[in-house]
Amino acid sequence: MEQPIRVAEFDRFFAESVRRMARPTPTQLDLHLAADAEAAARDLAARESNCCSFFTFDFDTTGTGLVVRVGVPAAYVEVLDAFAARVEASIRARR
Repeated sequence: MEQPIRVAEFDRFFAESVRRMARPTPTQLDLHLAADAEAAARDLAARESNCCSFFTFDFDTTGTGLVVRVGVPAAYVEVLDAFAARVEASIRARR
């Protein structure tokens, strides 16, 4: 039951807080966030890690702001592809 709720939360988070994304490698997705999004990002990342331990979420502050680096092992690239597609759709819908 919790997973569909979290999917909706992620979709809302992507639409409201992700400014852009980059895919430096097939196993990594970088989400560049709005300045006020860190608490929500950390909360969602912690809950997703508890559910799906193959995900890694690393937080980094760069010259352009906060970046969440979402990583998966090579065996889970298709899951990251689907995650990236949801981010991209949310960003596109906002424009």
